[in-house]
Amino acid sequence: MMLQKNKIKERNMNKVKLIISLVLLCSVVTLSAQIKHNTTSLYPTYKGLVMCGYQGWFRAQGDGANESWVHFGRGGNFDLEHNTIDFWPDVSEYEKTYKTSFKHKDGTTASVFSSLDKSTTNLHFKWMKEYGIDGVFMQRFFRVTREYDKDKSQNIILSNALDAAEKHGRAIAVMYDLSGLRPEGEDCSAIIEDWKNLVEKMKVTSRNNNYLFHNGKPLVTIWGLGFPDRPYNIRNIKLEELIDFLKNDPEYGGCSVMLGVPTYFRTLTKDCITDPYLHDLIRKADIVLPWMVGRYSSKTEGYLKLYKENLTNDIQWCKNNEVDYTPIIYPGFSWANLKKGETEYGAIPRLGGKFYWELGTTAILSGAEMIYVAMFDEIDEGTAIMKVSDNPPNTNGAHFVDNDGMPSDHYLFLTGELAKILRSEKPVNLKMPIR
Repeated sequence: MMLQKNKIKERNMNKVKLIISLVLLCSVVTLSAQIKHNTTSLYPTYKGLVMCGYQGWFRAQGDGANESWVHFGRGGNFDLEHNTIDFWPDVSEYEKTYKTSFKHKDGTTASVFSSLDKSTTNLHFKWMKEYGIDGVFMQRFFRVTREYDKDKSQNIILSNALDAAEKHGRAIAVMYDLSGLRPEGEDCSAIIEDWKNLVEKMKVTSRNNNYLFHNGKPLVTIWGLGFPDRPYNIRNIKLEELIDFLKNDPEYGGCSVMLGVPTYFRTLTKDCITDPYLHDLIRKADIVLPWMVGRYSSKTEGYLKLYKENLTNDIQWCKNNEVDYTPIIYPGFSWANLKKGETEYGAIPRLGGKFYWELGTTAILSGAEMIYVAMFDEIDEGTAIMKVSDNPPNTNGAHFVDNDGMPSDHYLFLTGELAKILRSEKPVNLKMPIR
């Protein structure tokens, strides 16, 4: 009888051991599935940071991309007839530059950079460090997600940026732009596969500790929700599935999500669709980023009051809905060459930095805990804060916007000063600083 009891006891003990082993095995599998991202970051939260949008889409003839001129001109050409940029970059510090057909007043050939060159990306991140700008969101357009190729120019630029972020101690994150998503037969599934490739093959969240986190998790942005001029319906492109994947997938999820929406997302009016489903999506996210470029103009009386009212009400709405909020600031706007005859040069004047400084300080005074700068390198829409020339090659009928007599690094300097105010290292001063 005793022997039988011992055997039963032994069998029960073996079952317990087996159960414990299975539990441990499941735990190991679960843990191994959760190590696609680093568990920590040098930037654990967006709060307290000034981040810029980074296009990285400029290509020059001879840069190795075999794309000729991209975002400098139309149809692969960059000359007086095909030019699409309004600001000319100050290229005095670039290792590699590319000659153009434009001439300076002294007769010398004007040159530009290419985003494809590693030295270009490195210089831009070097400037960020020098001027105290925290980092960038790398724009990734939907068409890029349809097929992953490590040798694709956009992937090369992202890889270069990850290296530069580590070298110069800057934050970096991926921003998916839904521009290019086809209205028929396409949804957000390609972004899921692309994110897997970025995490698995490019190690974007584990290559170093510079990937931007928010709420202790890697931050991923989906931009382009709620704009009425978009050809896709946000109810039909599986956005909820994408957000759920980014947040909850056991291997590639565990992320925070920021959504890029119209300025008037809160009221569902003006530049926004009227569908309240947009609010449902926002409540599933961690941060909302309203696109404000062009919505406020330095030529419009009372623009600063309107900006402050919108921000104050937006921030309160976000608090009520348990979502964080980041406003956009921008130095001005100009796309006369891009839109050929449809608009004037300097459509939203920079006023020597006054407009930019007023937006930045007002955002902070309104309660903004983080800031998005549009954009670091956008010279074709005139929102670039990187170094631009005050003496562009305005000869032989060419027309570019100058820098209002300010040094080429004026907006890098102002951005760094705003970052100090946001971090409470300096008091708010409504008067723009001049060196």
